[in-house]
Amino acid sequence: MLTLRKRTYDILEIKFQRKRGLSFIVNIALSVLIFLNTVAIILNTVPSIGNQFRRFFLDFELFSVSIFSIEYILRVWSSVEKAEYRHPFWGRIKFIFSPWGIIDFLAIFPFYFSFFRTDLGFVKILRLLRIFRLFRVSRYFHALRVIQNVLRDKKEELLLSVSFIIFLLLISSSLAFYIEQEAQPEAFSSIPASLWWGVNAMTTVGYGDMHPITPLGKVLGGLMAILGVSIFALPTGILASGFAEQIRGKRRSNEKVHCPICEHDFYLAESHKHK
Repeated sequence: MLTLRKRTYDILEIKFQRKRGLSFIVNIALSVLIFLNTVAIILNTVPSIGNQFRRFFLDFELFSVSIFSIEYILRVWSSVEKAEYRHPFWGRIKFIFSPWGIIDFLAIFPFYFSFFRTDLGFVKILRLLRIFRLFRVSRYFHALRVIQNVLRDKKEELLLSVSFIIFLLLISSSLAFYIEQEAQPEAFSSIPASLWWGVNAMTTVGYGDMHPITPLGKVLGGLMAILGVSIFALPTGILASGFAEQIRGKRRSNEKVHCPICEHDFYLAESHKHK
């Protein structure tokens, strides 16, 4: 017989099933609430809308935080039903500091923190982290599952390419600092300040607020622009190949083949069961 805690865990935990029951309804409702919160945060920054519907936004925020707080408490309470969080105390602590636990906490943290400090506007930005919780329902949507699978399968290649980009950015910014510092001491005042120029050069954005004026600096800027186009194409190519592999794998799993032994048709995705 299922306990109340187990039933709560089953409802909150997303499991891909053909039969969409109470768990599907609850998680979709939470996802809609998260999306509406994101829209409300965006609209609240428009002065005409924010001033006119200030009371509505406040009430909606209070309602949303109440729902999210109850959900967070229930998730912490029922987390011990999962094998990796089995311990009644340390299991819950482990869940709280897990990636999903931290995101769930940050979704409600700005509201409660605002009672103590009202001058830290950047804390309100953390409310946008609620949108990351939409990935919880990725199992219900093919598009989100594909994105999740690509990021998981290509994480090593992506990490390697991002590390190379950061390395090149540091080298180019350091060189720009030593080359341009005497000619432009205010613009290229330090290596951290030169990083902004490095980002502009490598991404070929070129805002124009920082640019080299020495001949050697111009040569460096040209090289960084050319290398930047190539280097920043690496993550794009990795993701593109990942999506292509996922799509080919999906199509292949949907192919129907005929077994000459048992004279039955089956899909390749089910071939591991056909023995």
